Amino acid sequence: MSYKFNILFQKDEHGYFAYCPELKGCHSQGDTFEEAQTNIREAIEPYVETMNDDETI
Repeated sequence: MSYKFNILFQKDEHGYFAYCPELKGCHSQGDTFEEAQTNIREAIEPYVETMNDDETI
């Protein structure tokens, strides 16, 4: 099954912060935009896989 999620990025002096508003607590970071992109995708996959049956997306 395939899902689409919004991912928001914020840049500061330390790099990039990424989070997915639809998935409470699912966030990551990276020194570059590309690294933050990869890291948030890697965070979303196990988050979705470990959701309970009563949790909806």
